[in-house]
Amino acid sequence: MHLRYVARSDVGLGREGNEDSAVAGPDVLAVADGMGGHAAGEIASQAAVAEFSRAVGAGVPAPALEQLADLFTHANNRIRRLVAESPEREGMGTTATVILGPVTGNGQVALGHIGDSRAYLLRGDTLTQLTRDHTFVQTLVDDEQITPAEARVHPARSVVTKVLQGENPTEPDLEFVHVEPGDRILVCSDGLTDVATDDDIRDVLGGGGALDEVADRLVQLALAGGGPDNITIVLADVVSGDRGPGDEAATYLVGAATPA
Repeated sequence: MHLRYVARSDVGLGREGNEDSAVAGPDVLAVADGMGGHAAGEIASQAAVAEFSRAVGAGVPAPALEQLADLFTHANNRIRRLVAESPEREGMGTTATVILGPVTGNGQVALGHIGDSRAYLLRGDTLTQLTRDHTFVQTLVDDEQITPAEARVHPARSVVTKVLQGENPTEPDLEFVHVEPGDRILVCSDGLTDVATDDDIRDVLGGGGALDEVADRLVQLALAGGGPDNITIVLADVVSGDRGPGDEAATYLVGAATPA
């Protein structure tokens, strides 16, 4: 199996700049949503994606979770160095949701996650959220103090409880996810999920059309919802067999990570 993929990032309607960064390549799909203001958010997300991009072309061996944990550690250390070099960046950080794979020979991808960006898997008509938000409102949902619907409009819904911020330990969630040919994987920033329901996302993902058209429709979905934040989409299909002439193996960097 291999991945066929695209990436998109839009500044949205409520932001002056883009603090999201993303990479999509033959071995890695990653979205980082920076925070901190004064350009520090975009620096943090750029730094994280630069480290995750090291997996491009490296292949994904069986100890993929260890490889993924190392990438998170390197990203965190890089952010710490950047803060040490410029103390005015103190407090900057970034979410990170990363998929490596498919892992050699076992029909799985490796998933790493910290923050409130998300990964989803569409299989047939069923959309599954693969990540759990590291947010204050998610803890309220877990404790059954509020419903998921109430969490969507809670005034503290943007308060994250874990990000990459140069502090140790990093403690990302790490797991394997079984994939099959025909599956569709979405990695996105909360610029999409804060304004679009899972049902809306599922309908767009399963609505037909080329992969790049579907990615564009997801961006338009977020903009139609008001687009208050940066919107970043990495979309991939799991394809059987070796890469053919029509399978792009380029690496795409979008958002704040776009090459100058």
